[in-house]
Amino acid sequence: MSALYQNVVRSEIAFERGEGVRLFSTDGDEYFDFAGGIAVNVVGHADPHVVAKIKEQAEKLWHVGAIFTIPEAETLAQRLVDVSFADMVFFTNSGAEALEAAIKTTRRFFYDKGEPDRYEIITLEGAFHGRTLGTIAAGGNPSYLEGFGPKAEGFVQVERGNIEALKAAINPKSAAVLLEPIQGESGINVLDLEYLRQVRALCDEHGMLLVLDEVQCGYGRTGKMFAYEWAGIVPDVMALAKGIGGGFPLGACLATKEIGSVMVPGTHGSTYGGNPLACTVGNAVLDRVLEDGFLENVTEVGNHLTWQMQQLAQKYPDLIVEIRSKGLMAGFRVTPPAGEVVAALRDAKIITIGAGDNVVRLLPPLNVTKDEIDEAVRRMDAGFKSLAG
Repeated sequence: MSALYQNVVRSEIAFERGEGVRLFSTDGDEYFDFAGGIAVNVVGHADPHVVAKIKEQAEKLWHVGAIFTIPEAETLAQRLVDVSFADMVFFTNSGAEALEAAIKTTRRFFYDKGEPDRYEIITLEGAFHGRTLGTIAAGGNPSYLEGFGPKAEGFVQVERGNIEALKAAINPKSAAVLLEPIQGESGINVLDLEYLRQVRALCDEHGMLLVLDEVQCGYGRTGKMFAYEWAGIVPDVMALAKGIGGGFPLGACLATKEIGSVMVPGTHGSTYGGNPLACTVGNAVLDRVLEDGFLENVTEVGNHLTWQMQQLAQKYPDLIVEIRSKGLMAGFRVTPPAGEVVAALRDAKIITIGAGDNVVRLLPPLNVTKDEIDEAVRRMDAGFKSLAG
């Protein structure tokens, strides 16, 4: 028996190397990776530029602690500020930590304003913000809360996309609205752009902050650097992770200067967050994402993927009931259990991942090509054919 915690159902497949969109197992089989480590591997496996930068930095310095100036972190923070709404950045090791930092920043902002009773954060049903005690309370999913004691207070969930329900939830304790512009874990639920604009206006009207979780949908996944750009709005605070490190543990909390400045010495910290090796990787990934034509490729290839998915849906109407997609964040809602579909596709040598609402997610590298999309669809076709009998 494995010495690992048994909190994850693991396939027996083990991979020994990767190259771009391809993974190679210890048995010598080749798979197409359309899970991307859950939207993490934005430039694929073993990207030469990223690998070269890791090797270079690994021979110099890995870690010193945040009490020293770290040039690599200073550079990455400024670059993130330059491509976003933000003025300040705090680096973490994961998405959950980035969300914890965002929540603490929000609450501290109102505390410093002399409004300590404004700590409540309104979130949406179907949200996923992480697995810490704070972030499972923010998400509100009963199955994630069960068995871990009282739910941390200060979070209220309302129906996704219902602006009237959001209005009704606002009270004197309300500090912020926290949401994902596209909910990934609950099944690729793309929030309506007008709804996002209404939420922004509502926050402005009531002096609340808009906090975005772009851990999964950000960093080019939708064809823009950040998903909020599609709605023409800006948040006050935002959490990033997954794609920011391209596979290396890295996250970030971004904020405007007015809000981020409340996090003075002693209010928060991270031992590993923003160390030289992590930020070197972050800078290398950002080099690739900001290359000319990179984001345009996401839109073009994403449209091609959606079209191909629609062809599969027409071919297998008894298996595929809905296509959900934005850029290269896509999914099939299926009739068999999503786990069975994931297994059948894996047998056809393509890796996908399940989500809520019986959805199978497709999250390939953002530099995937149309030819690779076509090959992936041929493999998916074989997988669905095996299920059709």
